[in-house]
Amino acid sequence: MASPSPRVCVTGGGGYVASWLVKLLLSRGYAVHATVRDPCDPKNAHLMQLDWAAESLRLFKADVLDRAALAAAVEGCEGVFHVASPVPADKIVDPESEVMEPAVKGTLNILEACSSMKVQKVVVVSSTSAVHFNPSWPQGKSKDESCWSDKKLCVENKLWYCVAKTVAEETALEYGEKNGLNVVTVCPCIVFGPQLQPIVNTSSELLVYVTKGGPNAMFDMLLHIVDVRDVADALLLVYEKPESSGRYISAPNYINTRALLELLKKTYPNYNYVKCKANVDQNPSITPISSAKLKNLGWKPRELEETLLDSIEYYRKTGILQDAEGEGQACRLPDLFQFFHAGEE
Repeated sequence: MASPSPRVCVTGGGGYVASWLVKLLLSRGYAVHATVRDPCDPKNAHLMQLDWAAESLRLFKADVLDRAALAAAVEGCEGVFHVASPVPADKIVDPESEVMEPAVKGTLNILEACSSMKVQKVVVVSSTSAVHFNPSWPQGKSKDESCWSDKKLCVENKLWYCVAKTVAEETALEYGEKNGLNVVTVCPCIVFGPQLQPIVNTSSELLVYVTKGGPNAMFDMLLHIVDVRDVADALLLVYEKPESSGRYISAPNYINTRALLELLKKTYPNYNYVKCKANVDQNPSITPISSAKLKNLGWKPRELEETLLDSIEYYRKTGILQDAEGEGQACRLPDLFQFFHAGEE
């Protein structure tokens, strides 16, 4: 008799990264429990259309702040991928309820559910926001997994997303150590690439803004970019490798704004594109960052050009760039990326 499929749970299953992870897991023969806020919401319909979804995917109605609902989703699973976490596009008005509580309390809730259900391994999605903002890191040295964002600095600069991601990741690793739960974290940078979900997510909004030419110029700054499909690969890789431990940076490519524009214009010359200004602040916190630890585990990310062109091709096909000839209506730079904002043109 064939042995049953290994069973895993993915939180926030309808999101950008999680959708690709669910697709990958199903294609590798896993049975998947995916938590979503509302299984009947049309924005989650794409999940049940994935190959093997009919046989191997179950959607669970669960919010990260509802521990009982999370426990029901995790029950019977060997592993859990905690992907659910708010990535707000709008200005954060109430940091506690908008990002801190869902990120930190939500992470603790899922870990406690994993402990009670005897889950063997948990992979938590963090962010390079939990790495970048560290003024005491030696200049000229690439940042690695030993570099953590300075929470005090992030609070002073109202970088609430960075605060939430840093505290949530620290909490996850500490919880794992204290409670004998195998917890590994992965820190992706800005994620681009085609979408499976119907709603344009926050990081894709940045690339749409760059391509359509939103109303405000952007600074010529360093962008770290990873393909959404490579993030899914990284999450499965650290899950499947018994030797994986601690945190892993997933930031294989970097490019500055001007070079990014040149690369896109080469293939797609007809969009308006954002205007780019030299950055007068010569001490930006976004400096090179290393993914060597993840690559040493066997991660093979794709080339930046492929990610960018596949993204634009997806936006073209789905009509997201349609009004690019007009005044770029409904085109905004998400508040999360305000440090790229160079003011009015």
